[in-house]
Amino acid sequence: MIPTECARPAILVTGAAGYLGGVVMEELCREQQTVAHNAFQFLAMDVREAPLEKRRAGIVYLQEDIRSDKLAEIFKRYRVQVVVHLAAIVTPGKKSNRALEYAIDVLGTENVLQACVAAGVKRIIVASSGAAYGYHADNPAWITETQALRGNYAFAYSHHKRLVEEILARHRQEHPRLQQTIFRIGTILGEGTNNQITALFEKPRLLAIKGADSPFVFIWDRDVARCFVRAIFAERTGIYNLAGEGALTLREIASILGKKLFVLPAAVLRVALRVLKTLRLSVYGPEQIAFLRYRPVLDNTKLKNELGYVPEKTSREVFEFYVASRKRQRQRMPA
Repeated sequence: MIPTECARPAILVTGAAGYLGGVVMEELCREQQTVAHNAFQFLAMDVREAPLEKRRAGIVYLQEDIRSDKLAEIFKRYRVQVVVHLAAIVTPGKKSNRALEYAIDVLGTENVLQACVAAGVKRIIVASSGAAYGYHADNPAWITETQALRGNYAFAYSHHKRLVEEILARHRQEHPRLQQTIFRIGTILGEGTNNQITALFEKPRLLAIKGADSPFVFIWDRDVARCFVRAIFAERTGIYNLAGEGALTLREIASILGKKLFVLPAAVLRVALRVLKTLRLSVYGPEQIAFLRYRPVLDNTKLKNELGYVPEKTSREVFEFYVASRKRQRQRMPA
């Protein structure tokens, strides 16, 4: 007899306690109210224990590392049908290092895939990134899903997302029964976003490289969550760029923020970053030039035409929403 907690097939989310995981779980809770979607139980898994005050009714919370050898057993026990894989190191902490990030981002994902195969999971939905395309001078103006993945070794996150997708491609060949949906996500923004990218926007002046527009494509966190939910319940597979309509240059971003641009020639900035990093006055080195200069700009045509999802907010609209949200937060802070 199947235990009570396993009576219904399950949808499991890894990294559920993270920023994106929280937004996705919130969207899933809305979907759980419908009769059809109530046929599933939802599992929120994270290496961190979920605080009692943040737990939601109807959700099963599991504390486990994605690198654990217990994953297949967990997937079998709860009759997991779909895994939404969000666990990754997006913003490394002070005690983080390249080896740890590789172990979690790359080896952890491979472990999740192996557990899916062993437990007979039907589908995995993975949060990849536009960073997997890499930061290169010869990137096309708009990147489609057919573009080669060239995530730069100099950027751990970019390189690891590329390696993860190579593993996913291998699994598609070796284990075709495990269906895959991959979202290559642009820069996520929402009311509570706080990461390395948003830290750039909080500076008194924005740093720009002479002769480079450095465009950003943004995507509202709610749009991201809704795409994941659509992929779950519409049973859609494939690879999709997940980005809002249009892009914003650094000059446009500065204008919206009401800030000035600090424009430097690439050669000058390269020397400055090298000196600052040598003196341990900055965590960024000369490799940051490519990150600022050659940002991949994601084309979302396939997302709209094949997944059938049109983001509610454009890149400009979500950035303006983020700026307005930050302004409200500052106004609520005690003097």
